Amino acid sequence: MAKPKLHPVANDLGANAKAASVTLLNAALADIIDLTNGVRMAHWTVKGPQFAALHTLFEGFYDQLGEATDDIAERVVQLGGTPNGTTQEVGALSRLPAYDPALRAGMDHVKALTERYAAFAKTTRAAVDASAEAGDADTADLFTGLSRTLDKALWMLEAHLEG
Repeated sequence: MAKPKLHPVANDLGANAKAASVTLLNAALADIIDLTNGVRMAHWTVKGPQFAALHTLFEGFYDQLGEATDDIAERVVQLGGTPNGTTQEVGALSRLPAYDPALRAGMDHVKALTERYAAFAKTTRAAVDASAEAGDADTADLFTGLSRTLDKALWMLEAHLEG
């Protein structure tokens, strides 16, 4: 991937650390926006006997993801980068599997979201290590917190699939 164009900022991290972190953060930004849109789709269209519980669960998930999205985008700017947050950029850059807009059944949504949360959690853990290796402990910490949030949501989704 090409090195991102950075704008001058007073942050004293080295240029290589900034570039590495901005690249990691922008990849995560595309994924989290895509994941949020999938969660919203599930929230809006879920049907079935677990409707009330899943509708509420999904709403809580997209609220959590919204906060994390803001943290990621703001960290990009703090490091001198430009967030890749437009619809076109997200569509082109997301590493997540496409979300099927035809899903309606509650457990079908749970399965689809489980797959997407697991994929994003995996790349987030890799970003913890990569940003730490680049020398950016603050971005590594941001990814560590995000990893905990994703793992908790994944656990909650998987709990619905047992039994």
